[in-house]
Amino acid sequence: MDSYSLVGGVVVTPQRIIKKGCLAVAGSRIVSLSSPGNNPLNVGGSSVVYPALINSHDHMRGNYLPRVGPPPGVFYLNWGPWDNDLKASAAFAEREHLSEENKYFLSSYKNIFSGVVTVNDHFPHELNKDLLPRLPLRAIQEYCLAHECSSYDLKWGEGIEIEHDRAKERDWPFITHLEEGFDPEAMDGVELLERMGRLDDRCLFIHCIGFTDEDIAKVAKAKANVSWCPASNILMFNVTCKIRKLLAAGVNVSIGTDSTHTGSANLMAEIAFARETYRNMYGEDLAPKTIVDMVTVNPARAFRMSDRVGSLEEGKLADVLVLKARVDDPYENLASAGMADIELLMMEGKPIYGEERFLPLLGGALPAGYSTVTVDGRKMFVSGDPSSLYKEVRRKVGFKKTLDYLPFEPEM
Repeated sequence: MDSYSLVGGVVVTPQRIIKKGCLAVAGSRIVSLSSPGNNPLNVGGSSVVYPALINSHDHMRGNYLPRVGPPPGVFYLNWGPWDNDLKASAAFAEREHLSEENKYFLSSYKNIFSGVVTVNDHFPHELNKDLLPRLPLRAIQEYCLAHECSSYDLKWGEGIEIEHDRAKERDWPFITHLEEGFDPEAMDGVELLERMGRLDDRCLFIHCIGFTDEDIAKVAKAKANVSWCPASNILMFNVTCKIRKLLAAGVNVSIGTDSTHTGSANLMAEIAFARETYRNMYGEDLAPKTIVDMVTVNPARAFRMSDRVGSLEEGKLADVLVLKARVDDPYENLASAGMADIELLMMEGKPIYGEERFLPLLGGALPAGYSTVTVDGRKMFVSGDPSSLYKEVRRKVGFKKTLDYLPFEPEM
């Protein structure tokens, strides 16, 4: 269906809340938030309509389980020893039974089943350029990167200066892990970029656990962006970034999952962990509206995509997430949501996951290229065939593998 309206639910833009709102879509774009268009579909008064979520940091080759970390009571000084532990682990050996295509499609469903339509895969283009366009969600292709700003990084890309200059030329983000550790070189990340003249608003820094107060001030002044991945940080280092100071300084912060080898199972689980971490650190709650911004408008800004995604506005892409209304506050409703709360997920006006009552948006019947799974007792349609993928994974590893981000059992 090329033209339709979702009516009857609460619409969160997220800048404002529209009660009994409507969302009119034509083709891939939102055309109105005020007047119903063609083919109205009532989502029901117990549903809330949001922008689809954005995962600001993932490694799509690495979304396998279990997690891999340091021995009990020990934590890393930087990421290097973790990489050694990962590659020596049974989880890594098991993961290598899967094809690269298996890994990327698993990662796609990790994100889709937590309401994510847009994700960044932090790998160099030569490793993912053939896979990203084939996935059932939007894996950002317009970025430049370094693995990290240190001499012991993985040498992704063509070097910080060349990659950053290319990002500036193309108006893309420049993305890098930064200060993921506490050795002197790791903690020199902000100053290194400053000396290079490459600290600016197109930078998206991942982790940032070594930031000093002076680093935070410099990042804020440069209008650079930060992706917060607390679950990965706590597992590896027993500490995360100075998140309250980053927010107070006005830094644009988003939430990312990292891979499931260190991070949470998916973005909804990462949100829950972020809230718990914030409470443990500061004895207060992180405002639900702030959390919603950190998975919608903030990452859209960091990826220089605010003109297209991150909010529900006329002219923007119809990336839409519909959730059950569990609580009265729509921001809290998203901030406390789980996989069982998703009713519909759309990318560019096209449903990619949802309850059967939304099949009219696909012409009334399950089209080719879709399948069904049962989630929380509900039969759900989904783009692609994750059930067959799950069975293929189990066949390749030789036992009934459980992946926490797949909220269903394959139909036999």
